[in-house]
Amino acid sequence: MLTKRIIPCIDVDLDEEGNAAVYTGVNFEDLKYTGDPVEMAKAYNEAGADEFVFLDITASADDRETMLETVSAVADECFIPLTVGGGIRTKEDIKETLRAGADKVSINTAALQRPELITEGAEAFGSQCIVISVDARRRFDDEGEYYTTVDGEECWFECTIKGGREGTGRDVVAWAIEAEERGAGELFVNSIDTDGTKDGYDIPLTKAVCDNVSTPVIASSGCGGPEHMAEVFTEAGADAGLAASIFHFDEYSIQEVKADLDEQGIPVRR
Repeated sequence: MLTKRIIPCIDVDLDEEGNAAVYTGVNFEDLKYTGDPVEMAKAYNEAGADEFVFLDITASADDRETMLETVSAVADECFIPLTVGGGIRTKEDIKETLRAGADKVSINTAALQRPELITEGAEAFGSQCIVISVDARRRFDDEGEYYTTVDGEECWFECTIKGGREGTGRDVVAWAIEAEERGAGELFVNSIDTDGTKDGYDIPLTKAVCDNVSTPVIASSGCGGPEHMAEVFTEAGADAGLAASIFHFDEYSIQEVKADLDEQGIPVRR
């Protein structure tokens, strides 16, 4: 088993005064103020995180540009790989985000609307820079392509856009396969159904993607502790586990999670 990565993530939005702030919610809703993005980046860098993810969660829905000044300030405090997502629509946006200090860009809405962007980005900047993010939700009907069993029912997973606000009718697994073929270097799989619940990752979703691609998969949404990280690594085959609330609110430290996984024989970076 390859070494697994532990990745904290911050969801960033503009507060009422127009300043960047971190928010945490449940099922992509009920967002509550959590902290300052630059200070949190500095803390996670010092805490031993393997990577760091910065998501501008309303840039696409509000049709605005990514907050690059904040990205640059975060990058100045973050000496581990930094992935930035939200509002990235063009090859020029990718370039400017990388210039601001990001090591990778995470793209969701724009890639689904124009898949050629994946190829353009991979050819211009390298596949290792291009992360395709998927905000998935469960559907129990006959309109999907790839099905799995969830709670005793046949289910498929639909790609959504604009921060989970709009469905696309596109099957997540089919899209993951296409994104890999177009040059994506990594897949970032979010579950709307388990987001913020702390009941565990969406194992059926993550496994469905991992079973059908060879590109590294980051599991996201629902982590409540080290046991959930272990589960998504061993049962679903994820390459990295992303978490927010358990780290933001000091329920577990990065090192506590790594120590627990290490005791279970799951290789992690120490």
